[in-house]
Amino acid sequence: MIKSTVFAAPLAALAALGFASPAAAGTCAQPGTNPLADAPTMPKGVTDTVLASIDLGPEINVAGRQLRTRRLVVQPGGVVPLHSHTDRPALIVTVSGAITEHSSTCAVPIEHKAGDISREAEGLSHYWINHGKVPAVLLSSDVFNGK
Repeated sequence: MIKSTVFAAPLAALAALGFASPAAAGTCAQPGTNPLADAPTMPKGVTDTVLASIDLGPEINVAGRQLRTRRLVVQPGGVVPLHSHTDRPALIVTVSGAITEHSSTCAVPIEHKAGDISREAEGLSHYWINHGKVPAVLLSSDVFNGK
């Protein structure tokens, strides 16, 4: 008979890994207001594919809203133009590559690398540019107002 104490340490280690928090997005080195002057308003070198969505009306009685996940591929030099997250919270995972975010709440650009997660909510406005030499792949899950 194998004693349960033999498994205690490895199980504790596995449990700790399972509950470890994901990597945080690149952080703002200088919080503050950024007017985002001369921000790009048109997309460039970016594909945006909806992978899946759920109508939240029947699910949780939030008519007109969808929970959706999209895959964005931003080519080198590509741009996700200026947009707002007023009334549209989102979480963005940088899957591969790297991308630079210009945020209304940060005085300097924020660098996001593979594994980073960015929280977008509370009226944040921002845009993203890929200054790298390889495509940046992002997964975006948001609560979209489909009205």
